Amino acid sequence: MTTPDEGAPLVEDFECCFEFQPGWIDLTLREGTKAEAKALATQVVNSLNPLALEIEKSAVFDDMVDRAVDLNDDAPTLAAAYYTESGEALANLMVDSYGDEGVERPTREEVQPLLLEWANGEVTGDPQVSYLDLPAGPAVRVQAMLQVKRMLGFGRKLTEFIKYAVFPPGMKSLVVITVTWEAIARTEEIAELVDEAVQTLRLTPLATGDGAPITDGTTE
Repeated sequence: MTTPDEGAPLVEDFECCFEFQPGWIDLTLREGTKAEAKALATQVVNSLNPLALEIEKSAVFDDMVDRAVDLNDDAPTLAAAYYTESGEALANLMVDSYGDEGVERPTREEVQPLLLEWANGEVTGDPQVSYLDLPAGPAVRVQAMLQVKRMLGFGRKLTEFIKYAVFPPGMKSLVVITVTWEAIARTEEIAELVDEAVQTLRLTPLATGDGAPITDGTTE
């Protein structure tokens, strides 16, 4: 999603957490280093059931390291990926927040077209759009197919995505969850996993300075 370039960025601390179903792996890196990604991948891979894996543990490890580094490249609020029991990575999930100091947060109707903008691809076909109320706040959800430019600009690949723009009470920021996947044949399954995960999202504003939670206007 693109945002206006005018105005200073809104700095608003908040806690973001999901009650993820089995299969979702939190890949958020605090330092963003490959060493941190390797430590995380080591812990996760060692906890996998070796009898269920259809992929070498070393391949799962390498994939998880590279995926964690890539997903954290722009320092998202949270990064995660869904892995099957066999070790296959199905989907990437990222949470980001947007806002400019002194600029009023846009409405759901104003945000909707922005959710369909991509720097490295373009939406193909008619997107699915819905407005709903989540435990974390009012939201707009879009789902669509995306033609993504390949490396060096040679050709395009087909990807599908879901974006949720959430308007948390007690906050000024707009929080956007972006999930992408290439296993188009498993779209229905992945979309269900995403929608279930987003229902568990909790966003808690934090007071500036001491990190104490702000209770007035937040969602329990």
